[in-house]
Amino acid sequence: MAKDVSFDYSPAKRFISEEEVKMQKNNVLAAREELLGKKGAGSDYLGWIDLPVDYDKKEFTRIKKAAEKIRKDSDVLIVIGIGGSYLGARAAINFCGHNFPYSVSKEARGGSPEIYYCGNSLSSTYLAQLVEVVGDRDFSVNVISKSGTTTEPGVAFRIFKAMAEKKYGKAEAAKRIYATTDKALGALKTLADSEGYETFVVPDDIGGRFSVLTAVGLLPIAVSGVNIKKLMDGAAKMREICLNTDYEENGAEIYAGLRHALHSKGKKIEILANYEPSFHYVGEWWKQLLGESEGKDHKGIFPAAVDLTTDLHSMGQYIQDGERIIYETVVAIDKPKQDITIPAEEVDLDGINYLAGKSVDYVNKNAMNGTVLAHTDGEVPNFMIHVPEQNEYCLGELFYFFEFMIGVSGYMGGINPFNQNGVESYKSNMFALLGKPGYEDKTAALKARLK
Repeated sequence: MAKDVSFDYSPAKRFISEEEVKMQKNNVLAAREELLGKKGAGSDYLGWIDLPVDYDKKEFTRIKKAAEKIRKDSDVLIVIGIGGSYLGARAAINFCGHNFPYSVSKEARGGSPEIYYCGNSLSSTYLAQLVEVVGDRDFSVNVISKSGTTTEPGVAFRIFKAMAEKKYGKAEAAKRIYATTDKALGALKTLADSEGYETFVVPDDIGGRFSVLTAVGLLPIAVSGVNIKKLMDGAAKMREICLNTDYEENGAEIYAGLRHALHSKGKKIEILANYEPSFHYVGEWWKQLLGESEGKDHKGIFPAAVDLTTDLHSMGQYIQDGERIIYETVVAIDKPKQDITIPAEEVDLDGINYLAGKSVDYVNKNAMNGTVLAHTDGEVPNFMIHVPEQNEYCLGELFYFFEFMIGVSGYMGGINPFNQNGVESYKSNMFALLGKPGYEDKTAALKARLK
């Protein structure tokens, strides 16, 4: 078994020749130079490149200390944030934790409180029911926002801030509210300083979708009991691989190049496929990373994700026989966290006694391999990413692998992979429809269009 996360394009060799792999080299290396030389658009947001080896060790210690306090004094942690302000943490917690964390004892899940997420939608029902879930139990809040003025987390924070102050009083509530925000400016930083909340920094040089290994992700991840030092160590190892390995052996660079080779052949959609339910939110994090980085200037490969074998009974039909504008990147967890053996039945009514005595993971791997063969036979190119084990170290490697790949891929596509101006369009319309001061000129015109 490989020691590190690795990329394998052999299932796609009927669609991409070795000559095409070689032909991508110059384009990839030019984009790599643009990225590492900080010569391209968005170069002010490249702090993630050296983050795994150059992070703030004092803040890291404070994060672990705050996490331990929350684990001791809270039954529930409310994580408030949207997009990159929560997806990375949720991905890590789900990937490294128990599939049913709140159906087992606190001890069984490593002593962590229950962790819930809000501020990522504007559903009144969701917020009201989350208030019910917290009930009269002890809770803490981690509000994550660089500006403190984003609507979704702002609304949620008002609700849980008021709830905490009613339960504990302002002074004690302040000891249970942790703000991850700008180091000096913004509404949330101003409030945190005036109220005495402990604060952690959203770095100026790292965009939200690249921020999982900053305090943005690390505080809730640490509260869950995940070893954040091992997470950083894994990312540091993948950084070393990405920065110091020649193209021919550099999985992230080859991945970037082959994505563009397929795109030139009309493959407009990339599907990230996994075979572990606990990988689901890594897929959601990946969608944001790729979608916000490449989807601009009317360019980019559309990122989608499926959970297999579950989605083979829904999306599987389209993948197998639909329009041939897709390719798949399959993430294989080589060694599961746990395995279980299939028992024999005296009467083989379901016809699966031939599997008796075999492990479920053995069946899962064969389902995966059979699906790769079926989909490639159906003219869907497949890549494979092998993750040796389902743990913090390997996840740190995987996070960095995808980040480095998309930085190179974005520059190959001639776009700025580190901005997201398109996200602002809906906000402007929403503010006008809500009557926010300063947007009055747009309100009437937008309301007329909705009639």
